[in-house]
Parts: sequence; structure tokens; C-alpha cells
Amino acid sequence: MHFQVAPMAQGKLVQCLTGSIFDVVLDLRKNSKTYGKWEGIRLTSESHQMIYVPEGFAHGFQALEEGTKVLYKCTKLYSKEYERGIRFDDPDLAISWPYPPSLISPKDFELPYLKDLKL
Repeated sequence: MHFQVAPMAQGKLVQCLTGSIFDVVLDLRKNSKTYGKWEGIRLTSESHQMIYVPEGFAHGFQALEEGTKVLYKCTKLYSKEYERGIRFDDPDLAISWPYPPSLISPKDFELPYLKDLKL
């Protein structure tokens, strides 16, 4: 689950161009009633649906088909300095991924759980 912090916090418009994904957004706004809650939606190339992920939310997805391609349009440029993340398998979040993860980057395995996140 990835996001960027201020001053490079991003909003993202996400669309699945080919194949399908399970797309997840996670509320990171500390004063929100839904802080730490997530929602997931299936996006497919056939449906042409998109999802907007506002600043203050983390985002992640799982490809559901081989050859899946995803397009992001972001409100700010990528910045390694302001990039942050949360483990996809955080037990407190209990995200219901459709399939067991099969390909996770080493960087993503080093991310903290939400309770340990320093913003």
C-alpha cells in the first residue's frame, strides 16, 4: 500500500487498461472516522471504470490476470523522498486480497504495519 506525504502528497486516478485488478484504498487521515479502514473494487478493461484515490489515502492493487496493465494519472510527480508505504499483509487491516500474493517486491516486504507508521 503506497502513498506520498506532503508536500508531494498525490491524488491518483486509476484505470485498468488491459486485464483486471483488485484495487484497494486505505484511509490514512488520522481525524477521519474511517481511519485505518479500506475498500476494494474490481476494475476491468471491459468496464472502463476508474477510481480516484485522494490525498491522505494509501493505494495498492493485485493483478487478477496475466498481462494486466494499469494507468495512473497523478496530481503530483513521484518523489522517492516523500514516498511511504504500509505492508499489504498488515494483520490489523486484514485486507481480503482475492488470491494469495505471488510476486511482492523486496521493498514492499520492508514496509511497516500501520500501527508502526511514522508520518
